[in-house]
Amino acid sequence: MASTDPFAAIADPNRRFLLEELRRAPKTVNELSQGLPISRPAVSQHLKALLDSNLVSVTSKGTKRIYAINNKGFNRLNFWLDQFWV
Repeated sequence: MASTDPFAAIADPNRRFLLEELRRAPKTVNELSQGLPISRPAVSQHLKALLDSNLVSVTSKGTKRIYAINNKGFNRLNFWLDQFWV
């Protein structure tokens, strides 16, 4: 599976909102969808794009899928951006 460009993933304002929420604490799709004016399936699609770009991770706890920030994905972004701060 090819990973999605993380810059393309964070270009969407809904995805940036999801990342800001996940920065505070890991959450389920239901918890995340409460703060957005889009449907729960749309939130799931945005989370898939963030997963594909390695910016979030998911774990299962019973029947729930809990999403969290994936620091390794952001480390790659930071490494790329750091080359411009010479």
